[in-house]
Amino acid sequence: MVKFSQRLAALRTSKNLSTAALAEKIGVLKSQIEKFEAGKLTPSKQQQEKLASFFGVSLPYLNGETDDTMDMGSWLSGNVPEEPDAPVIRPVKKQVVASSGAEDHDSSPMFNMLLKSENFKSAVLQVLRTPEGQKLLAQLIQKELHK
Repeated sequence: MVKFSQRLAALRTSKNLSTAALAEKIGVLKSQIEKFEAGKLTPSKQQQEKLASFFGVSLPYLNGETDDTMDMGSWLSGNVPEEPDAPVIRPVKKQVVASSGAEDHDSSPMFNMLLKSENFKSAVLQVLRTPEGQKLLAQLIQKELHK
């Protein structure tokens, strides 16, 4: 299993960053980055979140708990732990009506913008390539075929 220290060093070197450059970017001392990578110091939760955000990976990936950079498996299965301060987001069921080809004017402009985002499209494709995503896709296809 990959350790946090190994994962951090690999991410940093993959971006061609020195320990000093990474330290500056996330607001810690160079010596702290060196100790994180040597396994002599564990970063705080906030520092871990900054590092994960900076590298664009999930905390479980950064901590060596998974090889899935986005850790999509847990939210696909519905096993997402809720943090006490985090807002609860529940899906809204919307009745689907036959469309005449015109855009759905009831949709949120923010949601439409999200659907058009290249980052969103990329994330969805990445999820669909995982075993969990393939299973979910197969279930949706079966459901549609049995209508």
